[in-house]
Amino acid sequence: MADVITADSNWDPALSKLISSLQDVEKISSGGEDIDFLKGLLQSKELNALVNVHSKVAKICKDDRLIPTLSTATKIHYEVLELLSQRCHISPLCKEAFHLLKSPHLHSLLAAHDAIAQKDFQPLLPEIPVEMDEDEETIKIVTLVKSDEPLVSAQSMEPIVGATIKTDEETGKIIIARIMHGGAADRSGLIHVGDEVMEVNGVDVEGKTPTDVLTILQNSEGTITFKLVPSDGKSGCRESKVRVKAHFDYSPETDPYIPCKEAGLAFNRGDVLHIVSQDDAYWWQARKETERSARAGLIPSRALQERRVIHERTQKAQGNDSKSTCTSICYTPPASPMLTSNNSNNTSNTNSTITCRGPKTKKIMYDLAENNDFDREMIATYEEVAKLYPRQGVYRPIVLIGAPGVGRNELKRRLMARDPEKFRNPVPYTTRPIRQGEVAGREYIFVTREKMEADIAAGKFIEHGEYKGHLYGTSGESVKAIVNTGSVCILSPHYQAIKALRTPQLKPYIVHIKPPSFEKLKESRTSARAKSTFDETNSRGFTDEEFEEMIKSAEKIDFLYGHFFDDEILNDDLAHSFEILVSCVQRAEEEPLWTPASWVQ
Repeated sequence: MADVITADSNWDPALSKLISSLQDVEKISSGGEDIDFLKGLLQSKELNALVNVHSKVAKICKDDRLIPTLSTATKIHYEVLELLSQRCHISPLCKEAFHLLKSPHLHSLLAAHDAIAQKDFQPLLPEIPVEMDEDEETIKIVTLVKSDEPLVSAQSMEPIVGATIKTDEETGKIIIARIMHGGAADRSGLIHVGDEVMEVNGVDVEGKTPTDVLTILQNSEGTITFKLVPSDGKSGCRESKVRVKAHFDYSPETDPYIPCKEAGLAFNRGDVLHIVSQDDAYWWQARKETERSARAGLIPSRALQERRVIHERTQKAQGNDSKSTCTSICYTPPASPMLTSNNSNNTSNTNSTITCRGPKTKKIMYDLAENNDFDREMIATYEEVAKLYPRQGVYRPIVLIGAPGVGRNELKRRLMARDPEKFRNPVPYTTRPIRQGEVAGREYIFVTREKMEADIAAGKFIEHGEYKGHLYGTSGESVKAIVNTGSVCILSPHYQAIKALRTPQLKPYIVHIKPPSFEKLKESRTSARAKSTFDETNSRGFTDEEFEEMIKSAEKIDFLYGHFFDDEILNDDLAHSFEILVSCVQRAEEEPLWTPASWVQ
């Protein structure tokens, strides 16, 4: 039988009343096993505890609903991790807290909390139908407060409400074409894509153009009231969680194809963008990751940018004076300006198939399996990224890319001399004979040509090439071996090796070592009495032609691979450049950084 408690003030009132009633029944009747069982049950500690818990929960639910205090726990979690990562090397407590908080279980728990707090439930239940006459039309009245921002264009209403309109091609009605995330319309949650606009501030817009609507809005003061007919499908404006790294510069001011320049988002190569909507095949909505509370802006989609670049390359290849058979870069959808007219003079598309092949690059000593033309024809648009958090004892390889003679090998040498146990360089392979004074496995790993050719065919080298009849190369396994021993692998390969190194397995941190201007380059190398790396004997200084070739090569590297670099160092002073490199290495070891999303998954 359960433990029995005596009557005291901690008893639940309902239980106390039941026990008293049971005692009265016991006095009248002769008792029995049933009454003894009930009496023991009602007086047990377990039942009394359960009833007390039930009473407290019922009281809380009755007084107020249980609601989350915030819906962005994951965001705060990342912010706390970033702050802690900056102090891990200072405080052991911060380091311990950082490793505890980056647990995937905690991350999943917070993500589930936010999903519930934001009511991000799937599947969505259909709305309860409203009983109405068949001929009756549902109308909704939405009032928004006009923004204090001035109208930057007489043809744009977007700064006021954050929505675009267009004329429906079939019905001739004015409808909502796009909701800008973060704008007033989005924040209200009451205006949806496809809603028909009937009235604006009491003025009937039937038969009017979007330009007429803009005039009404320009003359409005204070609040703006819309009378709308809801669309059949009210798709919400739920933000996506996709982050991308921009691989090109973009300015809406110079883009003739954007529906509304005032709605565009300018960005530079390397900026991390939060893509909040990809509903439009040609124009995505995004905001910079560093401006999380800002209104979203329009940017060209990946498909649109790719076709734009293909068209530009085709035009360039054909020459400025030749006539192109293609009149447009792509299909430009009907303009959906920020509550403006669709009668913009957009160029139509002939649906021509566009192909492009740039000029072949010259042969170089180091050559990968891919054709050099591939590098020229790659179209850099966006790359999905995610934060990669540092792991204790596992260091990302540091890859120094640069033109021959720019000084990357000297920077690598200084870094390895700083801490030989920590910074290591993989020993290259070669088929040439060993020379006097060399030790096998120190300067090179010497193998037969047959062996190396077989390993090249098997894809075991991240870079390889032939020089004066002998093969040279760097093995991928040698890089992994250094990483697995807890050391930092330092590489200074040919720039084409980026494609083989930039993998989820290695996760390299790539730094471009760039030459300064011609005058500064010549001055710094002359004062340092630097010997030419173009001369095998290393017995003379650089020539002006070699300086010019170095600068030209750096520009080519930046054009082909600049979007892959994590950092850039202008090597105008070797000592200063080395200090910057040390800071870059420390950053790669201690800070969470944006990397391709596939490296984190």
